[in-house]
Amino acid sequence: MTDAGLKTSPLHDVHVSLSAKMADFSGWSMPIEYPGAGVVKEHTAVREAVGVFDVSHLGKARVSGPGAAAFVNACLTNDLGRIEPGKAQYTMCCAEDGGVVDDLIAYLRNDEDVFLIPNAANTGRVVELLTAAAPDGVVVENQHEQFGVIAVQGPRSPEVLAAIGLDVDLSYMSFTEVDWNGRPVIVCRTGYTGETGFEVVPHWEDTVEVWEALLAAAEPLGGIPAGLGARDTLRTEMGYPLHGNDLGPEITPVMARSVWAVGWDKETFWGKEVLTAQRAAKESRLSWGLRVTGRGIPRAGCEVRDGSGATIGVVTSGTFSPTLKQGIALALLDRGQSVGTAVVIDVRGRDVAAEIVKPPFVEAGVAG
Repeated sequence: MTDAGLKTSPLHDVHVSLSAKMADFSGWSMPIEYPGAGVVKEHTAVREAVGVFDVSHLGKARVSGPGAAAFVNACLTNDLGRIEPGKAQYTMCCAEDGGVVDDLIAYLRNDEDVFLIPNAANTGRVVELLTAAAPDGVVVENQHEQFGVIAVQGPRSPEVLAAIGLDVDLSYMSFTEVDWNGRPVIVCRTGYTGETGFEVVPHWEDTVEVWEALLAAAEPLGGIPAGLGARDTLRTEMGYPLHGNDLGPEITPVMARSVWAVGWDKETFWGKEVLTAQRAAKESRLSWGLRVTGRGIPRAGCEVRDGSGATIGVVTSGTFSPTLKQGIALALLDRGQSVGTAVVIDVRGRDVAAEIVKPPFVEAGVAG
């Protein structure tokens, strides 16, 4: 814990020694950016070479026991039946009213063992809901502070892993559990930047050693440590939703255009009845991208208006795109909008011209 009562990652002292700018992120003291680099340089390193992120604040939970995978499948939106052991899947935990409690990654080890990585702030709630619903014999464990998570992202990320002996051959959304210098490590071919990348999950006490090895291997390749500021600009350029902004209790998977992560043909999942009705009604607002054509940087909460001055929606995430060198945003807009339509964003009382686009805002190498 810090003096402010914030939780700390196993790499906290490393970040402090690097003079990182630290901030409260979901109750955790995490690095936003590093001196001598900053968000733009860190962002560019990921797009062009490689960046190494500490994302140990992310939650970790394990669901195990007879029928564990089937149980998880009956609760979360996506269909675990679509994947095989050794694969990971993006999914959501919804409330019965269709609101999103959290979006998370499920690692399917086997029919009796599923490893989950929720968002930091929502881990406790996800574990609580799963525990309350679990049948006899299925155990739900909150392992939040048993593992660290290091994201190695960028086109040269495979070289970094190979340089430290993690020369894994993984397809997108696949994972493996390996021994690294006598230490168990999970390596998953995924990430939150749109680039080729991996999430490396060591035990908490081994995280510093793994981080130091990865960073030392990245530096000769143009790699640098990257903070959560760059993580946010990278994910926004890809149109990836952030829970609490673009997904949440009031923003359903239908509204967020995340219906691809819902197993509609499954017999059951939390919120299925409401979400099925909402999808069929085609009346709710939908998420769109906005690319600024004037001057200004939109932020969450900014009102969006059409050419007549009528309010048609609200920005859910907004930032400056280091790649495009202009403002971009994700926004919930009324039905009936189309790509290329000119709109106005109210940024602190000033009209900023923009156009509706369909994310991603940039091309990246995630599927490569």
